[in-house]
Amino acid sequence: MKKTFFTKDPEFYRSFFKLMAVIALQNLVAYSVNMLDNIMLGSYSQNALSGAATVNQIYFMVNQIALSIGNALIAISSQYWGGNQTKPIRKVTKVALLFSLSIAIVIVFLCSKIPGKLLGIFTTSPEIIQEGVIYLRIIKWTFLLFMISNLLLAILRSVETVKIAFIISVISLIVNGGVNYVLIYGKFGAPEMGIQGAAIGTLIARMLELGIVLIYVWKKDEKICLFGEKFQDGIAGKEGRQVWKSFFRVSLPILTSSMLWAVSVPMQTAILGHLSADAIAANSVSSTFFQYLKVIVIAIAGASAVVIGKDIGSDNEERVRCDGRTLSVLYLCIGIALGVILFALRGPLLSMYRLSEQAMLYADHFMIIMSVIMVGMAYQMPVGVGIIQGGGDTKFSLYLNLISVWGIVMPLSFLSAFYWKLPVELVVVAVQSDQIFKCLPIFLRFRSYKWIHKLT
Repeated sequence: MKKTFFTKDPEFYRSFFKLMAVIALQNLVAYSVNMLDNIMLGSYSQNALSGAATVNQIYFMVNQIALSIGNALIAISSQYWGGNQTKPIRKVTKVALLFSLSIAIVIVFLCSKIPGKLLGIFTTSPEIIQEGVIYLRIIKWTFLLFMISNLLLAILRSVETVKIAFIISVISLIVNGGVNYVLIYGKFGAPEMGIQGAAIGTLIARMLELGIVLIYVWKKDEKICLFGEKFQDGIAGKEGRQVWKSFFRVSLPILTSSMLWAVSVPMQTAILGHLSADAIAANSVSSTFFQYLKVIVIAIAGASAVVIGKDIGSDNEERVRCDGRTLSVLYLCIGIALGVILFALRGPLLSMYRLSEQAMLYADHFMIIMSVIMVGMAYQMPVGVGIIQGGGDTKFSLYLNLISVWGIVMPLSFLSAFYWKLPVELVVVAVQSDQIFKCLPIFLRFRSYKWIHKLT
């Protein structure tokens, strides 16, 4: 017998919306940090811009790996936090740190030994590869720094400490922008370094990020006390093997699922890139606005994973079900609101651009399509990642991505663009179609409540 369909506890709403707001702001600022090099290099040199954009394809993969490990850590640690257990959180965090470091070292090694071959995967232009190699020579070290800092911020998020992540992102944005301005263009007597200056700016910003979060975890944090014991305590010997096993059981499906999706993204972009010049320009413009609203959806998923994990850790299944139902309805309402905003603002937003008449028409049609897609994405992503995956069911997302992205979306997109030669609007629908049809299997999985897994 259900006690109540929706949660009536005001603390639940305060906690969720606080987490969501801070994570959204942090993600928005972090997204702007990544865009800053592109924006500033765009006014400096086209080859420099293209070189940095090519390297960012590698960063995108690194980012997905870092986020996946962080999500796995949150899924486990938030359950321990719900059960008021901090010692196990320290153990699993140390395991995740070592795992992240090992992956980061391999990535940096590859970027050092075969930078040209890596960039050659994404472009055949010698000029762009040359600029990209200069950029990658410095930016590769930020991959290592980012994977450590992102993991430490993930563990803080799992115990509901989120403000520090926003503060760090703001500082990083300001420092990156300032150093970029000085070194890219050679201001205030500094040498004009172009793309190399942009890389140095990002490196300094990432170093500062890691320094601040390390000091916070070491000196300020009183919840986890990560540095309150020897690093090897709890992760060596028979006890340690169990911690490693538990972590990999959760993290590997999440990591694999994320990589299956991440590899498909540049391929989908490539499919759209073979359309007309007007369609490419229209897609670039409409995608920018869509990505900014997507930041809110990602924040909802992140906040939900913490809330649901904490509920499961407290051993109150009725509370888990009730909070899950409440969240799923909130997602739908937020998705409709975001879709309406995108639809209503498409005119004023597009008026800021100087596009050809055909490109403007395409962009208007794409934004109408994206308005509908937004509603589906705002439901399926937070339920799939925030509730189901955050609730400990990591394999469902893996199977769903494998079938939907590689079994349906990629073949459908390819056939629509190159075989059936459908209108460009329908090709965009095909590329984004998983955001809609994923809703049904995710809803059915959610309503089964088989995703409630105790990981601790």
